[in-house]
Amino acid sequence: MNTSPLDLAIELIARRSVTPDDAGCLGLIEERLAPLGFSFERIDAGRVSNLWTRRGTTRPLVCLAGHTDVVPPGNAAQWASDPFAPIMRDGMLTGRGAADMKSSLAAFVVAVERFVAARPGHSGSIALLLTSDEEGDATDGTVRVVEALKARGETIDHCIVGEPTSVERLGDTIKNGRRGSLSGRLVVRGIQGHVAYPERVRNPIHQAAPALAELAATRWDEGNDFFPPTSFQISNIHGGTGATNVVPDTVEILFNFRFSTASTAEGLKSRVLAVLDRHGLEYAIDWTLGGRPFLTPRGRLVDILGESIRSVTGIEPALSTSGGTSDGRFIADICPEVVEFGPCNATIHQANECVAVADLEPLARIYEEALKRLLAP
Repeated sequence: MNTSPLDLAIELIARRSVTPDDAGCLGLIEERLAPLGFSFERIDAGRVSNLWTRRGTTRPLVCLAGHTDVVPPGNAAQWASDPFAPIMRDGMLTGRGAADMKSSLAAFVVAVERFVAARPGHSGSIALLLTSDEEGDATDGTVRVVEALKARGETIDHCIVGEPTSVERLGDTIKNGRRGSLSGRLVVRGIQGHVAYPERVRNPIHQAAPALAELAATRWDEGNDFFPPTSFQISNIHGGTGATNVVPDTVEILFNFRFSTASTAEGLKSRVLAVLDRHGLEYAIDWTLGGRPFLTPRGRLVDILGESIRSVTGIEPALSTSGGTSDGRFIADICPEVVEFGPCNATIHQANECVAVADLEPLARIYEEALKRLLAP
């Protein structure tokens, strides 16, 4: 069996798995893992392909998690080559998904192959949780697998998500948590009418403005040792008929909180409603909780992954909770220790996305070393 992470990464990138299409990536990974004694369970939902595969029945259970789907390549003219015909140039492997996150998937598989070959009777269990719905709506992917596992009382002890976390050099950053995401759609109602007769109208834009200013100026929390303070951002305001002489009857405001473990979704909602009520607005609001924050403090998984990175690269990784959400937010519901680690993320979601060829072998070795230390002897 060819155990080069580069060769497998090339095979995966060549599959046009634009979210939520898996394009056969899971089947390719199953073929590689089947000879190692893994059991396979497909937990597909809608158009989404999900795989839960496990070797062993005892604890601890170490899970390697990731996604096969990629974002659309965008304007083909901005790519130096076909985004799904991976090429190597100037020491870089280029193609859509090279960094996010097919190189990590390839390194996962190779690390597992090598680990099992050297330790066929290892303690504990190894699992892979893979989905084709991380870059899309993320409603039928990892969350569905977690729901199925939770329903039958199955938990995970340690999970490494292969998101591209490194910034300048492979190994310089581990994500040991992520902020939560809470979005709101606020509609403030008024009375429509002619701008020349202000006594006959109630302008919802004027009424909403002081409340929005107060929300924007609010200090929601102070953050903590791992997270910055919670942020509130308005992303869209829609109001008006297009005519300059008509006061609209409604204005719609879309906003988002990225919140730390110092706040809760319920607390943020309550405080927003208090502001709106204090300003006497007539309104309706819909909430979408994209994910709760999660945090894995220093402990067995963080320490072992850090030791594994140092042993392979000589680099001391920093801990970070920056960035958007990831599927780690779902896994944290059944796993007390969830971290993210993968290659450099400088080109993710960009044209000519790429990863350093020289980083692929060390990446596989880091994952393998983490398995050794987590499942010793």
